[in-house]
Amino acid sequence: MTRVLSGSAVAKEIRAGVTAAAERLSAEGREPHLAVVVATADESTAAYVRSIGGAARKCGIRCSVVDLGPDATSIRIRSELEALSADPAVHGIILQTPLPPSADFDTLASAIDPAKDVDGANPLSLGLLAARLPAFAPATAEAVMVLLDHYEVPLSGANAVVVGRSTVVGKPAALLLLNRDATVSVCHRRTTDLAAHTLNADVVVVAAGQPGLLTGKHVGANTVVVDVGTNVEADGSLIGDVDFASVDGVAAALTPVPGGVGPVTTALLLQHTITSASR
Repeated sequence: MTRVLSGSAVAKEIRAGVTAAAERLSAEGREPHLAVVVATADESTAAYVRSIGGAARKCGIRCSVVDLGPDATSIRIRSELEALSADPAVHGIILQTPLPPSADFDTLASAIDPAKDVDGANPLSLGLLAARLPAFAPATAEAVMVLLDHYEVPLSGANAVVVGRSTVVGKPAALLLLNRDATVSVCHRRTTDLAAHTLNADVVVVAAGQPGLLTGKHVGANTVVVDVGTNVEADGSLIGDVDFASVDGVAAALTPVPGGVGPVTTALLLQHTITSASR
């Protein structure tokens, strides 16, 4: 029987620690402050940003949404990121996607002070992560590790396969697994014979942005599957990159979508803000 690895209880535990720390910092005159820079009219993005703001406020973190509008220029966005980075009252900065077509995310993210880069967006943060130096990992990639640790999935010496190579999830997740002594293979949507890589894996992390990419034929009885995919259906519902129905009953464990990696990711963004404010 496949074990479902819910992220809700894990996120609740993280938020409890964040709330206690925020109360302590505020009592010391250092109110934790998270700023989210937005340059889009996309409604799903607006809903996500509202959810971050609500979660932050419940934990005692001030959350400012800097809405620059969908017509914001790269110069305007970069200027705002630089100003927030220089503001000692701001402890965490998120550059929300999507951005205007003329704006390059990596170039703009390089304007975020790595000490305040709570979602690991600055390419320098990824480099520091690769060198095993102090840096904030992208929250989604770190959420994968937190879930695996919470459910006591052994990683040292494990055969891990990451399906996806983005700088947001795939590459940092592979680095985090390597840093925990797993043997890591990185695959993607163009990998021929994906099952040849995943069937004997102890851990499979799927973050390719393709619904139904991983099915029951790709996993074995001892495989733990972490589904990072968040694909929006026509009716507005969310599904992952894993065909849950076919993997359920085959793999050893599986994270759900929604309710798996997502809640933990949001909680970690708040935890990173607390870490920055505590310095």
